[in-house]
Amino acid sequence: MNDQSEVCLTFEAACMAGIEMENAIYQNYVQALRVVKDQAAREILQEAATAKLAYKHKLEQAALKGGLGEVVSPGPVSVMHLSVRCCDQTKIDADADARKALAYAIQMAQDALKFYRDMASHCSGAPMAKIFTHLGDEQTRHLQQLEDTFEEHFLPEG
Repeated sequence: MNDQSEVCLTFEAACMAGIEMENAIYQNYVQALRVVKDQAAREILQEAATAKLAYKHKLEQAALKGGLGEVVSPGPVSVMHLSVRCCDQTKIDADADARKALAYAIQMAQDALKFYRDMASHCSGAPMAKIFTHLGDEQTRHLQQLEDTFEEHFLPEG
């Protein structure tokens, strides 16, 4: 959203900003898949890329139809807010393993969640606030799954 991060955009512009954000993250995953060699890491990246396509599709549908219709969101779930930033957002090393790929996916999901929360906050009361709140709530579920997997496989019992 660049320099417009603290203003509410028009409905169409807000949807387009979300589509652009999801597409940028998807492209980061595609680029990562071109270089990462580890099969487990590649599977994590492919699943995360597929999730980004689903979010992008919802935003495209909202832009086309003028909304998502009557969406009932069960609300957000609790996330751990893991601090596992692995690398530059636009680049992951060819030798990345499953741990690094999962950290990368968590990093991307956290960034997407921040975007959705910021958009919902800046557009409070506007029609797109519901969409971004809903997508943010869904993003918490995706992030929780990634964090749970990371915790299960890579965090020591304490």
